[in-house]
Amino acid sequence: MGTYRIHHLTRYGYAVPVTVSLNQAHLTPRNGPYQVCLKSRLEIEPVPTVSTIRPDYYDNTVTFFTIEEPHESLSISVSSVVEVSRRPFPPPPNTTPWERVRRLLVLEASPGSVAARQFVFESELVPVHPALAEYASRSFPPERPILEAIIDLTERIRAEFVYDPQATTISTPVAEVLAQRRGVCQDFAHLMIGCLRSLGLAARYVSGYVLTRPPPGKERLVGGDATHAWVAVWCPGFGWIDADPTNAVLPSAEHITLAWGRDYADVSPLRGIVLGGGAQTLAVSVDVSRA
Repeated sequence: MGTYRIHHLTRYGYAVPVTVSLNQAHLTPRNGPYQVCLKSRLEIEPVPTVSTIRPDYYDNTVTFFTIEEPHESLSISVSSVVEVSRRPFPPPPNTTPWERVRRLLVLEASPGSVAARQFVFESELVPVHPALAEYASRSFPPERPILEAIIDLTERIRAEFVYDPQATTISTPVAEVLAQRRGVCQDFAHLMIGCLRSLGLAARYVSGYVLTRPPPGKERLVGGDATHAWVAVWCPGFGWIDADPTNAVLPSAEHITLAWGRDYADVSPLRGIVLGGGAQTLAVSVDVSRA
């Protein structure tokens, strides 16, 4: 078990004043069986004219806010304290063969399989494509237990793709990531989700944070962390199991979940519409530390 303090600061600067901005933020950590958000405070400058908090379709906490006064900058600061427990994982050989999982998602009417079924289909940023199924097939031979296959695919993506922040943008297609074998955590999560859905399996996108450690002999940089992204896969009898292809691990007590959805478009930390503003600058600082 670990308790973490998280500070996430986002600053926008605008070349000319923004007259009105409408925004939504997925910046409040979730509560669940292995995670409790002990407190979370969101501060916005300028102070919004209207601000509301409610759950979205996936029960993530979303803050909607509108600023109706001219402003040349926007600052969103979130401070949270989160307690994370170690998650138990089933022995991989004891999990259901992946083809049977695929059949259950089509034929079974249990609450778990029905709820998971929506994550089988392609989404705005994650296509279903034969090339993705072909890439995944090496990890999913006939009758392989699903968790064994998931671990293998996670490790292959970590070994065969290069982490390169300059290689992609938010809008880079999954097909391009597969072809160039480069990207960041968001790309690797989308790639893995596309592989799994292309095989008929249910996979969702998870956004959050991960505790980072400095290289040996180096001091930890305050504010040098970033948001992170990984994958959750539906496993009959065990529910959703997280997998992090960027780091080739099954997330446990050092991954903090913010939100989940079909892909990044469902859970982006901040998105909005502005009137005016012209050219804009963006600066993001994230700090994750043990409480």
